[in-house]
Amino acid sequence: MDNRELSMPAPVSVVPTAAAHSGEIASPNPAENPFGGSTGSPSGGVRRRIGSALAAIGALIAKFFAAIKGGLLLLPKLKLLTTAGTALVSVAAYSLFWGWTFALGFVVLLFIHEMGHVLQLRREGIKASAPMFIPFLGAMITAKSLGENALAEARVGLAGPILGTAGSAVCLAIAEATNSDMLRALAYVGFFLNLFNLLPVVPLDGGRAMAAMAPWMWFVGFGALVAMVFIFPNPILLIIVLFGGMETWRRWKQRKTRSLEQAAYYRVSPRNRALVAVTYIGLIALLVLGMHETHILSSAGHSFRSI
Repeated sequence: MDNRELSMPAPVSVVPTAAAHSGEIASPNPAENPFGGSTGSPSGGVRRRIGSALAAIGALIAKFFAAIKGGLLLLPKLKLLTTAGTALVSVAAYSLFWGWTFALGFVVLLFIHEMGHVLQLRREGIKASAPMFIPFLGAMITAKSLGENALAEARVGLAGPILGTAGSAVCLAIAEATNSDMLRALAYVGFFLNLFNLLPVVPLDGGRAMAAMAPWMWFVGFGALVAMVFIFPNPILLIIVLFGGMETWRRWKQRKTRSLEQAAYYRVSPRNRALVAVTYIGLIALLVLGMHETHILSSAGHSFRSI
């Protein structure tokens, strides 16, 4: 893009014809000056000035649209900067409690989980944003929808824990190969977070799976969340309960309309419902096993800085 400064051209000066004064001899041809050169007509000078101004305006417009085009080309880079920037902020926030190495690994596991959703959304033909990290709340992506029906929503929801479980398992394998307690602890946290996300309440991933299995389970999951808030008081859990309550109520009211659109959305064949159930229960079993194999924390708590 051309960064040169654009200056307006100097206006063309029009030298008016000298009027005849008493005692002076005027030029016989008003278009000629006393030195023999033509000054041009006043109307011609005006036209030149207008033409120059229009040319300058056209150049400014061209430069403006060139700048817009350059900005559009930078949009993918801006999305990358958003992901990288929020990731760095999250690493800095978590490192205050866990140290930067554990915090970095934790954010990487969050990224892997969210990319599971992104990849499945693309398979469903839906554009999704790049992951954006929110310190102490995890990460999120945005999309126009989660699929054309409840089965697609379940696939998108389960894709995150599936890839997240795989990422935690790789972390465990490296921990075993290097005998690293820090990586074991990181794998444990990864298994736990993916298991927590399988709670059967929207907007968690387990709630997405329940849309294709048994939507009434949303109320069971919501009840479990409320109980957790009383047993383990936590502001993050409270936020999830508030969002979960609003989303559960909204979805249930939509279902009660019994519209043809709602009926079509939640129509899932018994075979596909069984496949979702097997995947969901299998994931829970794997995650519980992974947590058992990686549990190295004492009951009194543990600082990851010393691992």
